[in-house]
Amino acid sequence: MSFLQLNDLAKHFGDFTAVDGLSLSVEKGEFLSLLGPSGCGKTTTLQMVAGFVEPSRGRIVCDGKDITQLRPEKRGMGVVFQSYALFPHMTVADNLGFGLEMRGVPRAERKRRVGETLDLVRLTGLGDRYPKALSGGQRQRVALARALAIRPEVLLLDEPMSNLDAKLREEMHIELRAIQRQLGITTILVTHDQVEAMTMSDRVAVMYGGRIVQLDTPFEAYERPQSAFASTFLGRTNTVPGTVVKANGRCCEVDLAGVRMNVPHLGKSYDGKVDIYLRPERIRVVEPGSGIAGQVANRVFLGNHWMLEVDSVLGRLRVSQPNGGTVPPAEGTAVGLTWADDDVRLLHTEAPHGR
Repeated sequence: MSFLQLNDLAKHFGDFTAVDGLSLSVEKGEFLSLLGPSGCGKTTTLQMVAGFVEPSRGRIVCDGKDITQLRPEKRGMGVVFQSYALFPHMTVADNLGFGLEMRGVPRAERKRRVGETLDLVRLTGLGDRYPKALSGGQRQRVALARALAIRPEVLLLDEPMSNLDAKLREEMHIELRAIQRQLGITTILVTHDQVEAMTMSDRVAVMYGGRIVQLDTPFEAYERPQSAFASTFLGRTNTVPGTVVKANGRCCEVDLAGVRMNVPHLGKSYDGKVDIYLRPERIRVVEPGSGIAGQVANRVFLGNHWMLEVDSVLGRLRVSQPNGGTVPPAEGTAVGLTWADDDVRLLHTEAPHGR
């Protein structure tokens, strides 16, 4: 039996359905991310698990106990908010000790736990400082430490790194994941940042319209998306409409603006209108006369890689090239584009998703 279970969970705000019959099982010690755009229901789901929002329907079971109707402070969960929600008039140590004091932990034990937790998040010696005297990264660690100090059964993270700059955010991804593994604490992260979810998670629950549209490891979710939304939300992708001409045991022959292409169908049945999806990093730029003919329309340098936009018979395709120390073809240059059949994903044409 899973450690944390959400069974047919739903939340309605008047006529609006924020979460629509969501079921999910989380293993003990697992790091799971709820990933999706604004309004997909991920934060409402987290708030129902925390006890801040009452479900309209469904059950929440933690370690075999139904906690659906329990008050937040009785659930044994630590929560880190987007704003950190630190008490500005309290020192770092007092912020960490507040939750322990509310739980009746004796003073000596509080002091010991505060010290241990500050060591854990690399804030040793900063217990006497006030939040305003800390950097953004340090405040983020204090918020995390405060949640960990109570030794929660489940750690809930609500976009905790959205206020940090890109470099610090990347460092905190690694640091937080290391702490989570060290403690073996069951963790749920809410985020709209695909890189954050894929960097830190054991599994990713991609959400749209109050439901989970794919639940997989980060690698499987990225490499084998099960819907148009999952394919386009998880990283960049090129989408090209086509029509299935014929199918055999492993591949479909698809007509793409007059270009015939064999596309693996992963055991599913396809006919009629379809879309193919091709990641920019899977396209190779070759000499003109090979592959699909194209012309470089835009070229942007992004440090560790180049992003090209190439006009072709299939439309404008994005091509990502690693920075190997050489400059790719200039804008206006004729090129060829090629890729392996197994790099292409095939899905039935869907109505566009709002973001």
